[in-house]
Amino acid sequence: MLTLAILGFLYDQPLHGYELKSRITGLTGHVRPVSDGALYPAISRLEKASLLRRRTEPGTGAVPRQTLELTAEGRSELLRRLADPEQGDITDQIRFFTLVAFLHQLADPPRQAAVLRRRLAFLEAPSSFFYDGEGRPITAEREPNPFRRGMLLVAHASGTAERAWLAQTLAALAAPTDRPGGEGR
Repeated sequence: MLTLAILGFLYDQPLHGYELKSRITGLTGHVRPVSDGALYPAISRLEKASLLRRRTEPGTGAVPRQTLELTAEGRSELLRRLADPEQGDITDQIRFFTLVAFLHQLADPPRQAAVLRRRLAFLEAPSSFFYDGEGRPITAEREPNPFRRGMLLVAHASGTAERAWLAQTLAALAAPTDRPGGEGR
C-alpha cells in the first residue's frame, strides 16, 4: 500500500518528502498512519530500484531540499500495479481504496473495469467476520451479541454502498464516450 501511494502521488508531480507524507496521511492516515520510519526506508528502496530519484533544490534556509520524482521505470511500475493488482489489494478495503485513488492513471477503461470487477466479485462472495460451527457466515440477523451485530450491520451497509458504486462505475466505463479520441471517463 505504501509503495503504491508513493508511486501514485509522485506520478502527478514531484514532491518533497514532507509533502508526500502529508498526502499519504490524508489518504490513509486515519486508519493506517505512515511514520517516518516506514516512509523513508520505502523511498530509499524505490530509489535503489530506480523507480524514483531525488533532486536537490535550494531550501528556504541554508539546508537544501530533496524533491522526489518518478523515473520512467517508476511510471511503468505504477501502471503495472494498477493494471494487475495483488489479491490483497483487492480484498483489503484500505489497500483497495489506495488503488482506486490512482486508478485514473491507468487510462484504459477496460483495464480499469477489470480491476473493479475483481473487487465486485470479492464483495459478492458470502463472507462474515464470524462463522458458525459448520463454516457458514453468520449474518447480523442471526448474531445475538449486539456488538458483533453492529459490526455486521455496518459492514453490510458499507458493502451495499460499495457494490452500488462499483456497478455504476462499471456501467460508465462500458458506455460509449463522447470525448475526442475515444478516451475513457
